[in-house]
Formats: sequence, C-alpha cells, structure tokens
Amino acid sequence: MTEPVQSAVATGDTRGKTLHALSVDVEDYFHVAALSQVISPEDWGSLPSRVERNTERLLELFDRKQVKCTFFVLGWVAERYPQLIRKLADHGHEIASHGYSHQLVYNQTPAVFTEETRKSKALLEDIIQQPVTGYRAASYSITRESLWALDILAELGFTWDSSIFPIHHDRYGIPDSPKTPYTIQTSNGTALREFPLTTARFFRMTVPAAGGGYFRQFPYPLFRHLFRLASVGDTQPQMFYLHPWEIDPDQPRYNNASWFSRFRHYTNLDKCYGRLERLLEDFRFGTVSQSYEEYKPDRIKLHQNEMIRLA
Repeated sequence: MTEPVQSAVATGDTRGKTLHALSVDVEDYFHVAALSQVISPEDWGSLPSRVERNTERLLELFDRKQVKCTFFVLGWVAERYPQLIRKLADHGHEIASHGYSHQLVYNQTPAVFTEETRKSKALLEDIIQQPVTGYRAASYSITRESLWALDILAELGFTWDSSIFPIHHDRYGIPDSPKTPYTIQTSNGTALREFPLTTARFFRMTVPAAGGGYFRQFPYPLFRHLFRLASVGDTQPQMFYLHPWEIDPDQPRYNNASWFSRFRHYTNLDKCYGRLERLLEDFRFGTVSQSYEEYKPDRIKLHQNEMIRLA
C-alpha cells in the first residue's frame, strides 16, 4: 500500500476531510471505443500520437495542485513510451494496468484476455520496477458476460479492480452491483477488492457521476452536485476518472464517425481542463489505494456468482 495521507486539518486543506480516488486511463484518442468503427487497430501505429504530451500536461497540473493519482496505463502506450510511465511513477503516482490493446473484455476469449493482461502487467512492472496490483478494463467491460475475467485477474496477481460500473449502459454496467467499495470472492476462492465507478441518486434515477464524458457533457455545477450527492455530502470516498485525450481540443477529428460517437467523444473538450482544475479545488483527491483505505473495513462481500443476478 502507499504511504498514509495527511489529514485536512494537519495540512490546512479547506476542501473537506474525505479523500476521493483520482484516476486517469492512459490511452490515446484513437484507442477509444467510440471511434472503433472508423479507426482500425492496424492503423494505430501510423497515426499521430498525442498521449505523451497530454499526459505530461496532466502530470504538471497534479504536481501544481499537489495531488497524487492512479494512472491506469494501456500496455500499447507503455511499450512505446516507457519513459513517460517511469516519470509518472517517479513523481509518486500509482501505476495500474489498463490491459494491453483496449479491446472490450466480453469480446475477447479468456485465453486472449489472459495473454494480453499478463503481457501488460509484466511490461509495466519491468518499467517501474514495482508490483502492479490494480486493474481497469477497457470501457469498464467487466459485465455479467465477462465475470470470468475476475478469476484471471486474481490468478495473475492482481489484488484490486476498478472496472465495474453500477449503471445501465449500452457497452457496460452491472446495474444493481454495490455503489461503494466491496470485496468479491472469485470462483477460485481468491478475494479481489472492487472500487466501483461513481453514481448518484438524482430524481429517483441512478446517474453516472464518475468523470469522463459525463464530466464534459454535464454542466460543471451539476457534475459537482452529483459527485457530492454520491459522496453523501463529501463524507464517503468516490472514484473520478479522465483520459488524457479529453483535455485536447486540437486532436484529429473523425467526421465519418456516427453523430452519437462524435457527441460522446468531442463534446466540451475545450472546457475539460478548466473543469478539472476546479474539481481539484472543490474536492480532495489521492490515489485509488489511498482512497480505498478510508473505506476499511469492507462492509460488503459478494461471491462472484452473486454478481450474475445483479445485472
């Protein structure tokens, strides 16, 4: 585990006592599921990469705000920019795995998922010379159809995951799964800690309030309100996520993508960085592991088979 975080009282912090989890999924604009119909993985290597520059910009912001983050790194990126990943770790941030090829888990076979996940974990550990024990699936694609992936994560040495989104969505989600961190007992008997993505109850609806496209599409005061609602008045740690490409309004545009995909991907890219600055002023953030410590001990334990009936 990471070193303890000083209290708000000790540091003079006025943002409240709760330490929320700050996470960044380190991938490039051409990796995203929203553009997968118009960009083939075979073309990734020939496209102009912007992930290093955008991630460096986030690193500078986090250094300036004196916050630590968990970077879920795509193996494809780590292979090409090892110096970037080493720099993130050297600055005291937590490194976790985002898989290798950013393919939806439920579209992969268990054998392919195992091979790619093992490869990515080993790659990251070789770069930072530290164990990598956290994982996040591409597009939160551990669903009822891919719960088998939890067994594989445990077998490969992961101890925690942040892939399950307790909402209805066309690509992901286990709607009735727990909203706060819990422990999953995998079918092979191993315990795996789960830190789910943030949702809020708003007008009797479950609304996503974790970041990403929701952070860009909702007006900032509404997102802040939802995040505070989810955290029960800023008393329970929540998960926030973002991608480096979301602070890059100058990235290449793919107008041959569907209207809905373009809406999801390009909306308010020019506003995202400023909103992130405001968010870091309005709430306290740390790494996933640091934030998870505020939930101990776990109050919810589920067997992997119980997750099926929650979908």
